[in-house]
Amino acid sequence: MAQKRDYYEVLGVGKNATDDELKKAYRRLAKKYHPDANPDNKEEAEKKFKEVNEAYEVLSDKQKRQMYDQFGFDGPNFGGASGGQGGFYSSYSGFDGFGDFGDLGDIFSSFFGGGASRSRNSNAPRKGADLKINIEITFEEAYLGAEKEISITRNEKCKSCNGSGAKNGTSPETCPTCKGTGKIRQVISTPIGQMSTQKTCSTCSGTGKIIKEHCPECRGKGTVKKSAKLKFKIPEGIDDGRAIVLQGEGEPGTNGGTNGDLYIVVHIKKHNIYTRQGEHVFCEIPITFTGAALGTEIEVPMVDGNKEKYKIPEGTATGTRFVIKNKGFKAVNANWRGDFVFTVVVQVPKKLTAEQRKLLVELAKTMNEQPPIKKRGIFG
Repeated sequence: MAQKRDYYEVLGVGKNATDDELKKAYRRLAKKYHPDANPDNKEEAEKKFKEVNEAYEVLSDKQKRQMYDQFGFDGPNFGGASGGQGGFYSSYSGFDGFGDFGDLGDIFSSFFGGGASRSRNSNAPRKGADLKINIEITFEEAYLGAEKEISITRNEKCKSCNGSGAKNGTSPETCPTCKGTGKIRQVISTPIGQMSTQKTCSTCSGTGKIIKEHCPECRGKGTVKKSAKLKFKIPEGIDDGRAIVLQGEGEPGTNGGTNGDLYIVVHIKKHNIYTRQGEHVFCEIPITFTGAALGTEIEVPMVDGNKEKYKIPEGTATGTRFVIKNKGFKAVNANWRGDFVFTVVVQVPKKLTAEQRKLLVELAKTMNEQPPIKKRGIFG
């Protein structure tokens, strides 16, 4: 499969482009590459047109743009890791270049339809609503990655009526009032003349359909509330506040539309030893007074549970930092790791035996230091 181009490159904008800059770039390129505007090279124009649509569909959506900036193409749509229950870990949901654009229909109309915006067809397929939940994971799970299972309650398509809302053996009928459009047109008189307006059809509540016999299971809604258990993978190196997307695990679509997606927002518990900055791990490691003075070899406890041997040079002072390369968090969207940075804290003994004190006093004399004088009592 051909390598996808970066979406910002496709639209010819920088990564800090504003919404207005994205829209202007999209309008210009969509008009340039529309197949109708390229009758002599329709095949190539169609490829470019799809590419531009895909880029704008992602970057114009704040949530999808954030996911793309964090994960890029490192998702199952582009060969990334799969999730459970038919879902997956991805930067955004699937898109084929000619899907439901919502208000982008008005843009196409102004380009090629010449003016008036198109009213939406109430019977057109519509994607279901997205869902969002929050989960909490440990510092170690964020570092190593993990498999999780969650329980959610959501609407699902009624199996009894297959989502139609009509009793088994019957089917919805076209609304006779609006003729299936879901809208009715009204003409009202104003001081400047007559004006034509549209409003939602009250007979069918804008659905364009009438159900005479409701399904007893869902009572005509077409959906029923159900609990579901979903398994999914937390990618190695995920950061606090990032989301995992399970495609198709949201609310059911209508009129044959696809299901919405489930966004799982990850929150990482604070650790009592480690902290994180970017992909780097930080902690403090205590060492003995003699180890700091003479040098020593210590075992540094790593986030993954292993221990790393490290030689501390003689004469090390409290606050000295040491770095173990490539032992930090894995960058989710790249093939590199941060570093493990530890700061030594020299532990000075609080209680000494008489022999230990004598040895330290002698050491201080050899180093031309004034040893501490133990004060006598008033009557001593």
